[in-house]
Amino acid sequence: MEELEGRVALITGAARGQGRAHAVTLASAGADLVITDLCTDIASVPYGLSHEEDLAETVELVEKFDRGCIAVKADVRDRAAMEEVVARAVADLGQLDIVVANAGICGFGAMPSLSEQQWDDMLAVNLTGVFNTFRAAVPHMLDRGYGRLVATASGAGRTGVPHLSHYAATKWGVIGFVKSVALEVATRGITANVVCPATVDTPMVHNEALYSLFAPDVTAPTRELVRPRYEAMTPMRVPWLDPQEIAHAVLFLVSDRSRFISGETIEVSAGGSAQR
Repeated sequence: MEELEGRVALITGAARGQGRAHAVTLASAGADLVITDLCTDIASVPYGLSHEEDLAETVELVEKFDRGCIAVKADVRDRAAMEEVVARAVADLGQLDIVVANAGICGFGAMPSLSEQQWDDMLAVNLTGVFNTFRAAVPHMLDRGYGRLVATASGAGRTGVPHLSHYAATKWGVIGFVKSVALEVATRGITANVVCPATVDTPMVHNEALYSLFAPDVTAPTRELVRPRYEAMTPMRVPWLDPQEIAHAVLFLVSDRSRFISGETIEVSAGGSAQR
């Protein structure tokens, strides 16, 4: 029997990157899935976001494991939309056992130059989006007396980062929020944890806008040019982690192997956490 056989998982931001890796990994462990993504750009985000074709590709990858997969184009900033996603999961698949609140965006700028829109969008997706997702799912989990909640934060949620103040603020907020939820549901069969990845090999990182943050002295920086600069940021000298490395941690946290682990922040940091 697969580790997650009989479980149903909801993953936000699942069209590509870390969310896709989580979806495929949980499906390989036996879970049926409901996956969501915005599938459109946000004006204040300096790189292109996913498309519906990306979400469809995640479905195809999940279905290779002969698991059920419902894909919904949904915005985590919209509380009603997330309630509808949870309602559909329960109606179509009978239950909801696991939630991975992974949807997130990144951007940068010196704090005095950040626009109100940049700040509002960052908080709405990265922090309010986690709240909306958990808020929709937890009542059902409380009724059943079982649940596994995981949210994606960041190494930036453990330290200050110049020119990423709004991003870091959301990731610190996610940690505080999830720890508080873990205490609220501690006696109800539900765990709540956070994964804090280092830099991950996804489109959020690999775009000229984000490269320029780490190579401001270079015009049109490339992946290979910034590689040594990213390597220097981790003790293990790894420039960026494969999304699968984060998915391994998520699988552990949503499995019954971690049933007494709650309120934790798991850093997949290539040694970075040793410096804090």
